[in-house]
Amino acid sequence: MSRINIERLLRQPEGQFLERKSCYGYIEGKWKLRKAKDVAKDVAETLSAFANADGGTLLLGVDDDGNVSGVDFPDDKIRIILDAPKNLIAPPLGVKIDKAAFPGKWVFIFSTHWMPDAYQLSDGRYLLRIGDSNTPFPANQIELLKMGKRKAIFDSRIELTALWNDLSAELISDFAKKVAINGSHEDILSQYRLIDYDNGNPRFNLAALLLFGKDPLRWHPRCGIDFIKYEGTERKTGRALNIVKRVRLELPLVRLIEEAYKAISAHIKERQYLHDLFFVEKIEYPSFAWQEAIVNAVAHRDYSIQGLSIEVWMFDDRIEIRSPGLPPEPVTLEKILERERVHASRNPLIVRILTDLGYMRETGEGIPRMFEEMEKNGLYPPKIEIVADSLFSVTLKNQPMYSLEDIEWLEQFNYLKLNPNQKRMLLFARSHGGSFTSRNWQKICKVDIYTAAREIKEMMKKRVARLLRKGGRVYKIEMPSEKQMKDLSEEYRALEPILVKKGYLKNEDIRATLHVPRYTALRIAQRLVDLGLLIKTGTGKGMKYTKLIN
Repeated sequence: MSRINIERLLRQPEGQFLERKSCYGYIEGKWKLRKAKDVAKDVAETLSAFANADGGTLLLGVDDDGNVSGVDFPDDKIRIILDAPKNLIAPPLGVKIDKAAFPGKWVFIFSTHWMPDAYQLSDGRYLLRIGDSNTPFPANQIELLKMGKRKAIFDSRIELTALWNDLSAELISDFAKKVAINGSHEDILSQYRLIDYDNGNPRFNLAALLLFGKDPLRWHPRCGIDFIKYEGTERKTGRALNIVKRVRLELPLVRLIEEAYKAISAHIKERQYLHDLFFVEKIEYPSFAWQEAIVNAVAHRDYSIQGLSIEVWMFDDRIEIRSPGLPPEPVTLEKILERERVHASRNPLIVRILTDLGYMRETGEGIPRMFEEMEKNGLYPPKIEIVADSLFSVTLKNQPMYSLEDIEWLEQFNYLKLNPNQKRMLLFARSHGGSFTSRNWQKICKVDIYTAAREIKEMMKKRVARLLRKGGRVYKIEMPSEKQMKDLSEEYRALEPILVKKGYLKNEDIRATLHVPRYTALRIAQRLVDLGLLIKTGTGKGMKYTKLIN
């Protein structure tokens, strides 16, 4: 691996395809070299999670903040770490390992790609890379994961008649410049697994031709985007045909998304709202929401369906994005609607390129954030459904659900990470004497009694609601007291330096920093989790708390 690539990786934030791992730990109030076998376990966990998702790169000897602390083990201990992918993972995982020298220090770079198998750790766990976390994967979902992986090979299908001349040298060079990598075009395609060899002859897969092909339609007749703007709120035909604009975008995928942004954004209006005696202009749809829907359609559509293209329909009151194909196993419509951080790639080679270009961020986070952006702007949440049995559809409405005054009032609760139902009930309570009942919740949020009870319990844990009287059925909204907030602030300030340095907190960090016993540390951590300020990952000795949110 070239030095410039390593420098780029050091600057790149951790996420779906990159993790940094230090060989040092904060032990008994000091930074000490960890045990080689513990480092080996961490290496195996991250690489298996990468292989079960879309692949990725692990930098060993680099702290979470990008500081190069090095790998300082003797040769016999280093061998334990380097052998972790084959000794601690089943089936043994083949990885590419590079070694880079920095002033007085060594860094090891482990790289693995998307793999068709499901990989299990020696302790029996399966992990999946979701966002920047190695997430435990339920055993009963493993067969679905394997099934999804067996299907996720269409973009890697070799096109035997394709030649170098079928690819655009300009597009490959532009891509290399944008992602700051060096090497020949052949090296670049090899690094992203877009080229294979048969007796020394280069063979290109479908992903390479869709991404960088001079004529992608030669390899897939409907790989573009059809954008249609209608007058009114419904589609009409015949003499009543109400199409006012139609654009068919047929471009290599590395340019398709940007051109789609330009074509669609020209038709997204700005609307004026009167607020505090001033007119405020806001666009119809949050940019992230509709652009994320476009990116997801391109990245995750089923390219084995060649008779349909991605379609974007714009009406006066909504925009609909339809993409061929159902969610790949184990992703389901139900999990998406519940906003689970779940991910599986149908087109892992295409996803990797689009991620490095910056179109995609942490996989599994896009749709939940799409909901957040719509709700933050006072709009109805996205409507996500399967239509015509095989089309994944996202509908964004431009009618406001909340007033600007409501949105501003709700901002004081942002740090609590409330869901839409909880926000809706806060607004209800605000206009009904500051209280609500479970029956109110069920009726307004259209949920059953069990969902209402669970969401109310979460509100009480976050101390934004309480029972008006013991044994009663009326709940009162409230805010944490100034003393509670002061205590939390002091805890934040004490814990933040360690979190910034290590990237996470453990129970022993909280005990040592706040000088409290183990169970008090657990209660403090849980309170921060309940408030949405920390996120808990792992179990037992592997439990960590990450992402302190200011």
